Amino acid sequence: MSFNLKSKIQNPKSDEYHCLADLNLYDSPECTRLATQAATGRHLRITSNDNDSAVEVCLCEDDYPGWVSPTDLSLLQSATVPYEATAFSQSQIKKLLAEVIVFTQKAMQQANYYLWGGTVAPNYDCSGLMQAAFASVGIWLPRDAYQQEEFTQQISTAELEAGDLVFFGTPQKATHVGLYLADGYYIHSSGKDKGRNGIAIDCLTEQADAVSQSYYQQLRGAGRVVKSYEPQRRKGREGI
Repeated sequence: MSFNLKSKIQNPKSDEYHCLADLNLYDSPECTRLATQAATGRHLRITSNDNDSAVEVCLCEDDYPGWVSPTDLSLLQSATVPYEATAFSQSQIKKLLAEVIVFTQKAMQQANYYLWGGTVAPNYDCSGLMQAAFASVGIWLPRDAYQQEEFTQQISTAELEAGDLVFFGTPQKATHVGLYLADGYYIHSSGKDKGRNGIAIDCLTEQADAVSQSYYQQLRGAGRVVKSYEPQRRKGREGI
């Protein structure tokens, strides 16, 4: 399917845009598998317009790449003010953690299901829920669970406090993440096959039900959010 980007987006000399509505980003130009989502107001940069079936982009807040379907280009508008990350001190972040927890609990109260790539209410994947919860107070985390693990300050599970992240997966890589609440409990969005198909609270113990047991057996460790993500990528090519 051939399309003309300039006919879809005004001011093509600018390579940064903001989303006028919630936007799906895909993991290939075929636009069949969701990679992530961008909530209304988020910024992105076009990194390539060489493909005839989709536009390659990079989200500004977390440097996450993806492809936008040509049918969704009308949801983008040139950004008059470029995105700039806000710095947070560790003490500032700590004061906001109660609000982060409230976000996840309110999200759980809505009807929802696990959505791979989901970062927009009501349906999230595990790391998408974490990213959205922290973003709700202005703090940005990287997108994926393994990236969030690398980004946070490593702590032992004995040091866990409300608002810390707990990571699960294989010895090689984190594949799942939840938000610690208290007394061994954490909130997360888990899948349909081996989880709860949506947002729920589970416990870090082998003494609980099968789902909690399964995740506990995959526990890798914990991390504390001590900063907000600052974009590393430079602007894409000019004049698209």
